[in-house]
Amino acid sequence: MNALVLGLILLIWLFAGYKIYGSWIERKLVVPDDSVPTPAHELRDGVDYSPAKTPVLFGHHFSSIAGAGPIVGP
Repeated sequence: MNALVLGLILLIWLFAGYKIYGSWIERKLVVPDDSVPTPAHELRDGVDYSPAKTPVLFGHHFSSIAGAGPIVGP
């Protein structure tokens, strides 16, 4: 079996598992509700909890996950 074929099969398997297991979690465990405010809005105090814009939040998460936190700063 070619490595490319194996890689494609594994990607399809991963995507199918993501969709199936994710939809099960959404239906059975979490049940999302858009009317409930997020903790950033509910507990807003201007210090620890404050809503962030999407690009700022994405950049912060990316730098933390990528291990660049000590280089980029808080």
